[in-house]
Amino acid sequence: MDIQRIAAFSKGHEGGNPAGVVLLDTSIGEEEMARVAAEVGYSETVFAVPLDASGKKWRVRYFSPETEVPFCGHATIALGTVLGKQVGWGTVELTLNDAVITVDAHRSETGVVATLTSPPTNSQAVPDALLTEVLSLFGFRQADLDDRLPPARIHGGSDHIVLPLSDRTRLAGMTYDLSLGRDVMRRLGVATIMLVVVEDDQTFVVRNAFASGGVLEDPATGAAAAAFGGYLRDRNWPHRGRFTIRQGEDMGQPSLIGVELDNTPGSPVRVSGGTRRI
Repeated sequence: MDIQRIAAFSKGHEGGNPAGVVLLDTSIGEEEMARVAAEVGYSETVFAVPLDASGKKWRVRYFSPETEVPFCGHATIALGTVLGKQVGWGTVELTLNDAVITVDAHRSETGVVATLTSPPTNSQAVPDALLTEVLSLFGFRQADLDDRLPPARIHGGSDHIVLPLSDRTRLAGMTYDLSLGRDVMRRLGVATIMLVVVEDDQTFVVRNAFASGGVLEDPATGAAAAAFGGYLRDRNWPHRGRFTIRQGEDMGQPSLIGVELDNTPGSPVRVSGGTRRI
């Protein structure tokens, strides 16, 4: 089996989030995909099967080392890079379990850049009891939150909880019990818990706890970035059509995620990043 390894949302020749990319001639069973993803050991491995002979339509599934997820941004960016090199640059259509999206890739002066168009987005408030539980997982208090952006359950292909924090040092000191975090995230049906510090209106520093997939932390999370874009739009945040997420800095894997969006409620957003081969 040809397994390619690509770091997505890399910062030049460093950082990014590693993903396994498997292009298949015909589909294989869920158990086999789960086994391969566990052996690869990255937070996500994407499996793609062509739907026709054009090379422009693919059936796609994503597996973490422990479970299947409905959508993964960084693995989609990695897949876009591999497809661009093997079947031609430009836009391809990806059929996921619950949505149809696109990804396109092109060469730039610094390497390959890929851009995905996310599924539709939405967000909703977090009930007080749930918020108390999530805060306690990390040892946070209400006073640690940034009152400009309330905690929320956000969606852009998969569900996440976002906790905007007021203090960069609290973000840097993030810690939690992996087993307890796995139980909480799976029970709540969220892929990650996204901790965010506002640097300015168009720049955010982020850490993403990913215990639901058996990983303590993700260095770059495209699905959460898409959901966060929809959330900012729902909150009428002055994003001016684009913003940047810096992620992975506190774990030594600096990553950059670009998000572009309009003001149409619930509409997809565009998530972009550079890639590097591992």
